[in-house]
This record gives sequence, structure tokens and C-alpha cells, in this order.
Amino acid sequence: MKLTRCVTPDGPRWAVDELWLAEPLELGSLLEVPRDELSAFIKLMSTDEPAKGPLLAPVDADQEVWASGVTYQRSREARREESDMGDVYDRVYAAARPELFFKAPGWRVVGHRQPVRIRADSRWNVPEPELTLVINRFGEIIGYTAGNDLSSRSIEGENPLYLPQAKIYDGSCALGPAISLLDPESMVDLPVELTITREGKPAFLGTTRTSKINRKLDELVTYLFRELNFPRGVFLMTGTGIVPPEQFTLAKGDTITITVGELTLINEIGA
Repeated sequence: MKLTRCVTPDGPRWAVDELWLAEPLELGSLLEVPRDELSAFIKLMSTDEPAKGPLLAPVDADQEVWASGVTYQRSREARREESDMGDVYDRVYAAARPELFFKAPGWRVVGHRQPVRIRADSRWNVPEPELTLVINRFGEIIGYTAGNDLSSRSIEGENPLYLPQAKIYDGSCALGPAISLLDPESMVDLPVELTITREGKPAFLGTTRTSKINRKLDELVTYLFRELNFPRGVFLMTGTGIVPPEQFTLAKGDTITITVGELTLINEIGA
């Protein structure tokens, strides 16, 4: 079962398996429902009207997107390479408490086939393909989407305290093309693939699996919900295990293709 958010003449509208959901249903209403009741609720709210229209990011303005850092060994190595304070990242990787940080409000998220951006004041920029959990108000994982946590490595490498500037800016967060409703146990070993195309030719290819995440998915969610409430649900990126080499940086016009499980998210670097 897949949820999508589409453009219509009357504004964004949600659909399930290419059929419209009843108006004015929003994602937050679905994320107010306990996980074991969600399928029945969606069937109750579905119509037999085919859904049409360009895809938008599968998130509404009242959801937040958070992210996890240094959850893969490859990410740990990359952070060590980019920074003079590599021991900080070693400690995060092995610590009981995970690194969690705010990424974007829902209204700032970019969708499938929409342009993303790199910072003008950063000389080293990379995409970060990530399994992104969709979590309801009760802290239950109800599904996932594909995510791109674009990162300015040169800025974060200067000082770990610059992380918000390296991670949070216009066009730095992409999600899509849909939300796949899936049991969390089915997400622990999904394939993750990244292809960066430049001038029609592959410039970088990488693969990993979510089974290489150094933490349990429920553990990340538990820490996120410790002192925060998300009454309309929340998205959580789970970290990246694919990092291009030091000599590679994104450029305007590059196409980023990210596949997580059965979902493929495509974005081009715009102005």
C-alpha cells in the first residue's frame, strides 16, 4: 500500500495506490491513528476515483523531518576524513545516545522530480541517500520513504558546530516519491542505491543495505520521542552508508537517483 500526494487544481491531495482519498484528508490525520488500525482507516477513507497529477513530497506542512548521523561505518569514516575532529564522530558512532538533528519543516521539503540545491558558500557538497521512517503520534513506525539529506561537507568539516548550516537550507531535503506502508521488521535489510549522473553519464554509483545501520530503528525513534511530542507525526532519516570520495562534489545540472527498497527518488541540482 502506497500513499502519494499530488497536485490538483484545488490544491494538494492524498491518494492511496493511485486512488484518491476522501477530501480534505491530510497525512496528519492518518498519523493520529494507531498502527494496527491504519489499514482499515485508509480503506474507509479511500475512493474509487483514479488519482492524477504531478507528485509532491509525501509530507504536509505540519510534519517535521529529523535526521540521524553517523549510523553507518562508512559515514563514520567519511566524517573522520573531512574533519580535524574525527574522534568526535568515533564517539558518536559508539555512544549509547545517537546523533539526532532537525532537518526541515514539511513545507520546505522537495519532492520527486523537483530541483534540489547546493549551498553557494560550500565547496564540497554531496547527496546522502537514506531510509526515512514515517512515524505516527504514538512513536510507531508505519512506513518509509526514500530521502536525500543533502550535506555541505566542507562546512561541517570546519567545525561540528556548523552542522545546522551544513544540513539546513532551502532545497536541502528531498523525500518521495511515495510512502510505502510497511511493517518495520521488513525495513531492516532493504537495498539502498545512489546514482549521480552528469552530462548524461554516470559520475558516481554506490550501494549499501539498511542492515548495516549500527542501531535498531526503534532505538532511533525512542530517542527522538524522549522529550518531544509529534501530534501530527514525524519523519526520521536514518543516516547514510553511501558517501562519494573526497574528490567528488555535486554540480549544477547533476541528476541524483536514490532507490530505497521499492521506491526511487529522482532530483536534479538546480540554481
